[in-house]
Amino acid sequence: MKRLLHTPLALLVWRIALLYAALMLCRAAFWVYNAALLGPPVWSELGQLVAGSLKFDTVSVVYADGVFILLSLLPLHLRERRWYRGMLFWYYVIVNAVLIAAANLADTVYFRYTQKRFTADEIFFADNDNSLQLAGKFMAENWYLVLLWAGLVALLAWGYRRRTHEESVFSRGWAYYAGGTAVFALAAGLSVAGMRGGMTRMTRPITLSNAMLYTADSGKANLILSNPFCILRTIGNAGSVKYRKYFTPEELPQRFTPVHRPADSAAVDLTGRNVMIFIMESMSAEHSAFLHPELYADLPEKGFTPFLDSLMRNGLTFKRMYANGSRSIQAMPSVLGSIPSFRTPFVLMPQSLGESRQLPAMLADKGYATAFFCGSERGSMGFGAYARSAGVERLVSREDYEAKHGTRDFDGYWGIWDEEFLQFTGEELTAMPEPFFAALFTLSSHHPFVVPEKYAATLPEGYTRIHKGVAYDDRAFRLFFQRFGGEEWFRRTIFVFVADHVSSEKFAEETRSYPGNMHVIGFIYTPDGALRGEVGEITQQLDIMPTLLGLTGNREPYFAFGRDVLNEPQRPRWSVSYDGRFRALTGEGAIVLDDSDMNVQECPATPAADSLAQNFRALVQQYYTHIEKKNYTAND
Repeated sequence: MKRLLHTPLALLVWRIALLYAALMLCRAAFWVYNAALLGPPVWSELGQLVAGSLKFDTVSVVYADGVFILLSLLPLHLRERRWYRGMLFWYYVIVNAVLIAAANLADTVYFRYTQKRFTADEIFFADNDNSLQLAGKFMAENWYLVLLWAGLVALLAWGYRRRTHEESVFSRGWAYYAGGTAVFALAAGLSVAGMRGGMTRMTRPITLSNAMLYTADSGKANLILSNPFCILRTIGNAGSVKYRKYFTPEELPQRFTPVHRPADSAAVDLTGRNVMIFIMESMSAEHSAFLHPELYADLPEKGFTPFLDSLMRNGLTFKRMYANGSRSIQAMPSVLGSIPSFRTPFVLMPQSLGESRQLPAMLADKGYATAFFCGSERGSMGFGAYARSAGVERLVSREDYEAKHGTRDFDGYWGIWDEEFLQFTGEELTAMPEPFFAALFTLSSHHPFVVPEKYAATLPEGYTRIHKGVAYDDRAFRLFFQRFGGEEWFRRTIFVFVADHVSSEKFAEETRSYPGNMHVIGFIYTPDGALRGEVGEITQQLDIMPTLLGLTGNREPYFAFGRDVLNEPQRPRWSVSYDGRFRALTGEGAIVLDDSDMNVQECPATPAADSLAQNFRALVQQYYTHIEKKNYTAND
C-alpha cells in the first residue's frame, strides 16, 4: 500500500487535491471580503455552488498545471532525475503561487471596485503608468490577504512532499513504458475534457456565463468563477470596450437610447396571457413558400414548412424578420434580452454577467412561472446558462426527458428528437402554474441533417441537405398543436416563432449574401386570432422582447435595443448586426460602418439615410457604453 501511495500518479493526485483546497480557501476569502455585494449564504444553494465551483476550479487547475500534469507522468526514466524533479517542484510552487493564489486573492479586492472577475482585459488592456504603485498600496491596505497568500504558498510547498521517494509500480521493461504511456494518454484526455468543461460532442468550451447554471444570482456566479480560468478563457475575446465616442453624454440619448418608457395604453392588450417562444434552429425564410413564393413557383416541392405557413397566415407575421447574428448563442440575448452581439458574442463577454432586466425576469416579477426547454444535455452550448442569467427559474433538458421517457429518443448527436421533446414540453407546460413564460430551442434541423428512421422515406428530400430536417420540425410542431390545441392553457398563450439564424445550407442565390443571409422566419400566433396581419417593414430578433412587453401590459421603463413593433413607430425600423463591419439594414438601404473609425462605407446619399447613420453610430456607442458599465437596465 505504501508503495502505491508513492507512485507518480498517487503523488500527482495529492498535489492536484491541494490546489483544489487552495482555490476553495481563496473562494472563502472572496466571499467574506465581498459579503455586502454577494449577500448572505443560502445553505440550500450550497450544494449547487460547490458543484459549480469544482467545475470551474478544474478548468483553472488544468489551465495552470496542464504542463505540470503531463510532465509528472511522462513515461520516461528522465523524470526520476534529481534536476527534473526539482524543476517540477519549482514549477508547481511558482506558477500556482501566481495563478492560483495571487490571482484569486487579487480578485478578492478587485471585485469590490468593478463587480466583475479579473480577466484578460485587465492584463492586456491596462494602460496605467502607476499600476505597480497601486498594487503596492492595495497590498499594504489588505495585508491580511498578503499573509493568507504567503500561507497558501507555504501550504503548497510543504504539501508537495518533495522529499518523498517516488516508486513506479513497474520500474523497468516494457511494462514501465506501456503502463506509463496508458496513464499519460488518459491524463491528457482528462485534461482536455477538464478545459472544455465536459467530454461530449454537445459540450462547447466552458465560458464565464456557464456559472449561471448553478445559481440565478449573478453575484454568486462571480463567486463560483475562479482564476486563471477567467484570465485565460477571455484572451482573444476579452471584452475590451474601446470604442469611438461620437456623441457627448447629453447628445447620445437624443440620437438613440435603449431605455423605453411605455405609454399608458397599447394597440393590443393581452395582459396576463402565457408566453411561449420557440427559437428554431436554422429556420431560414427561404424554407417557407409563404414568405418566398417566388422561389417555389416553378419547383415541384412548394416549400418545407406547410404547417408553420398556415400559422403565419392566421397570425402576426413579420415578412422581413432578420437575425441579429449568425450563431445560435447570439440569438439568445437578442430574443430574450433585446441585446445584440457585435465584435464578440455577448454571452462570451465577461461583462454579460452584469445587472440586467430581461424578458423572463420582468415577467417573473409580474407573477409568471418561467422555464427554458432544450433537448440537449444540461449546460451544453451555453443556452441554459444564458437563460438563467436572463431570469429563467427552471431549466428542462435531455436528462429530465430521459428520467421520464427513457433514452431511446436520443438522436445520437445533439439531444432528444424535436418531435418527442415538443410533446414532453407540452406535458410540462400543462403542469405549470399560469401565467407562465417558456422558451424552447429546437435541435433537429442541424448538421448532420438526419431525421428519425421512421420518417426517412416519407419526408421530402428537398433541394439542400437541411430541407428534410426542416420538414421534420414542421411536422413536429403540427403534432404539438394537434395534441395540446384543446388545452385551456394553450388557448391563453401567445406563441412566438423565430429562427436563431439562417441555415448554412442555402439554395436561393439571393440568400447567399447580405441581407438575404440574415432573413429568417419570425411571427406571433394567438389561438383566438387576437393578433393577425402582416408587418412588411424591417424587423429583427431584438424587437421580440419589446413587442411582447407591450402585448402583456408592461408599463414600467425597460432596457432594450429593439422596438415594440406595435407601439413605438418613432423608433428606427432596422436590423443591426456585425460581420467584421457594423451593419444596419433599413428601409433606405444598408448602412455599413467601418469597424475602426465608424465611418460610413456604404450608404445611399439621402438626408434620411444620413440621419439613420448617425443614429446607428449612437446605437453602437450606447452598446459599448453599457458593456463598459456592465449594466443593462433602465436605471443605470
